[in-house]
Amino acid sequence: MRQRKIIHVDMDAFFASVEQRDHPEYYGKPLIVGGKPNSRGVVAACSYEARKFGIHSAMPCSQAYRLCPEAIFVPTRFEAYREASAIIRDIFWRYASQVEPLSLDEAYLDVSYTESFAGIATEIAKAIKIAIKKETELTASAGISYNKFLAKVASDMDKPDGLYVITPKQGAAFVQALPIEKFYGVGPATAKKMKALNIHQGNDLKAWSLADLQTHFGKSANYYYNIARGIDERPIRSFSMRQSLGKEVTFTQDILDIGILLRHFESLTEQVFKKLNEHKLQGKNITIKIKYSTFKQVTRSHTQSSPIGKNEALKCIPKLLQTTNAGKQTVRLVGLTVRGFGQEKEPQNNVQLDLKF
Repeated sequence: MRQRKIIHVDMDAFFASVEQRDHPEYYGKPLIVGGKPNSRGVVAACSYEARKFGIHSAMPCSQAYRLCPEAIFVPTRFEAYREASAIIRDIFWRYASQVEPLSLDEAYLDVSYTESFAGIATEIAKAIKIAIKKETELTASAGISYNKFLAKVASDMDKPDGLYVITPKQGAAFVQALPIEKFYGVGPATAKKMKALNIHQGNDLKAWSLADLQTHFGKSANYYYNIARGIDERPIRSFSMRQSLGKEVTFTQDILDIGILLRHFESLTEQVFKKLNEHKLQGKNITIKIKYSTFKQVTRSHTQSSPIGKNEALKCIPKLLQTTNAGKQTVRLVGLTVRGFGQEKEPQNNVQLDLKF
């Protein structure tokens, strides 16, 4: 059985960070994404500045307002979050043979067969974080280990913008000292039950036999028994194939000239279609993204029944650009994405690898 290198990437305060990115006036301020302060809605996400007041997701907005009356409340914009998530997942696929999304803002990556950076998982995680920051202006935290459980726990150890590694030699000792409420898969109710049974950290859990755990925790007993020993054989499962492939560029100076913007789109088209050819992918949808100097962002798309070629894309982009305010408003960023792929082939890997962290 091959040794594995697993990375868990978790975006930092994702919804709130997207809002702060798109509205710079929100930076450094307590921000709450969700319902209005006087509504019956709940907090969908909040910035780290808001968390200092004890605010957290799923909290009633009315309670959040009482904790921090000066907080800024904004509605959710799932289109913006999905767009950022698509870019991030494309970055994941550049490095991983398998990507298992858990939500819009986190995923497991299997990089056991990645050849970049000499196959060193820590360097791969650093490259992923850098790419995310460059292409989305958002920060991510990454946990690196030899299984899903430890990678997930590691990603939460050094937030925000964290990078934490648990090697195979460290795994068992790390788990034994870990407070039970920090165990992924042990929710508040289970943690309370475990503490009532005098299970406070990993070494307490490890002392229990499988039979005794089954008596108290039923079907979950096998999972608890194994993770108390740093064991988690669950595979990374790609529930869906890559949905898009794109590239964008942020300018050092805002651009008003349409001709210059088109030259940048030509360069992006060359880069995107080169990657499509490398991955043997063809898409039926092309989307351009424009971010104005005001940070307002718009997208324009063209979809057809047959795959779009590079030359077709180059003809289509000027028409899409005409439907925006480019040329009337200065632009700070442009992007190009191709979507609507056919089925990808599963990678065939049978080599036993050394585990480099």
